[in-house]
Amino acid sequence: MSSVLFDVPGPKARVRNVYLNIFTALVVVGIIGFILYRFYESGQFTAKKWEIFTFPLVQQKFLQAIGATLSAFGVAAIGSILLGVLLAFGRLADSKWVRIPCYWFTELFRAVPLLILMMIMYYGLPSVGVKGITPFIAVVVGLVLYNGSVLAEVFRAGIESLPKGQREAGFAVGLTKGQVMRTILLPQAVRSMLPVIIAQLVVIMKDTALGFLITYDEILKYANFLGSQGQYGSPLIPALMVTAAIYVGLCLILSGIAKYTESKMSSRVKVVKAVKVGIAG
Repeated sequence: MSSVLFDVPGPKARVRNVYLNIFTALVVVGIIGFILYRFYESGQFTAKKWEIFTFPLVQQKFLQAIGATLSAFGVAAIGSILLGVLLAFGRLADSKWVRIPCYWFTELFRAVPLLILMMIMYYGLPSVGVKGITPFIAVVVGLVLYNGSVLAEVFRAGIESLPKGQREAGFAVGLTKGQVMRTILLPQAVRSMLPVIIAQLVVIMKDTALGFLITYDEILKYANFLGSQGQYGSPLIPALMVTAAIYVGLCLILSGIAKYTESKMSSRVKVVKAVKVGIAG
């Protein structure tokens, strides 16, 4: 009835846990209710503040802002994964001339706040003569440098967690280290670390909102513009509520795609194992 790290609760503990769960749920509901009540008291749910969202032009602009957010996310996600794989391979290289620079690159860009990276790209580089840095480029490059460094550690940890016998078996059949990494270790590491990778992709999605501070035309920037419209009651809170709902929806869609991909990969692995067992039998 117990394990090394966890003791199964008895009847009294289970009853106590039920009461604690109910109390916690009531506290959370009370906090949410209080916030909604304050919004109601301050007139945030009046028709005047929500009328602006019924205009077709506003809806079209929101769709354009969503497209800008998804564009930055898509490019940054692909770039972060590619950079993460390259840095992970570099961290695991035999040559110290490759391993040490990759180590310091990863540690440097993991430590620098993402907003500072974006500001350096957009405000800092043009001041020293670098031209052509648009808000889109600054957002994407900042996201790639930061999240690529984080994913590099994810891939490295996933590769190093695999049994050493698989690497030795690859060397035994004549594969080079690069081939072992690409064909044997990396696919398994991605499969085992997929939840962490998806969580980091969700972070990339949400961090695109920082582009608002460097004038990138994404969702939050347009919501702030709507919130400043005094003729409609300055609906900043409603605009932020709509923005939050959009981000929640986008993240849920991304999580759904990730779960679907994970289930497909798991079913494919099971089929391969079943075929191997049948051949061996």
